[in-house]
Amino acid sequence: MVGFRRGRVMMVKRLFASMVFAAAMLNAVGIEATANAKDSALSASGLPVPRYVSLKSDHVNVRAGPTKDNDVAWVYTKAGLPVEITAEFENWRRIRDSEGAEGWVYHSLLSGRRTAVVTMKHKDDLAQLYSSADTESAVAARLQAGVVAQVKHCAAGWCHVAGDGFDGWIQQQRLWGVYADEKIN
Repeated sequence: MVGFRRGRVMMVKRLFASMVFAAAMLNAVGIEATANAKDSALSASGLPVPRYVSLKSDHVNVRAGPTKDNDVAWVYTKAGLPVEITAEFENWRRIRDSEGAEGWVYHSLLSGRRTAVVTMKHKDDLAQLYSSADTESAVAARLQAGVVAQVKHCAAGWCHVAGDGFDGWIQQQRLWGVYADEKIN
């Protein structure tokens, strides 16, 4: 009888050890799956968030949420406007524009082409566009706040931009659509 009891105790101990091991393995797999889910939630596209892009179309519906079932909050009617992607959900991107408005757009309505909006320092201020990345160079143009430009290159606090009737260098801090000290080639 004692041998039977000892064998049963050993069997219970082995069973308990197996259950503890199985629970530990399931927990480890769960932690890894959770970590992978968090990583994929950061960026459905695999690209960094936040990041700047531009509108691909001259008719972009901005929705209250990331599905076509959500109401259209407003419509952009100008291709090329810069927007910042602040979140991703499947094929939807939450964007913010230069005025701070946020909403969701379908990914195919966005382009990786970089553009920027000229910002205002002071009321009725014009931004100087220079012939080279130097304030001592010739002024190529003066741009009003709100002008949209294609960003060709940025480095060392300067961006080479071009648009309808202008091409030159502007101080990076005068643009919305590029991050401070961001390098663009």
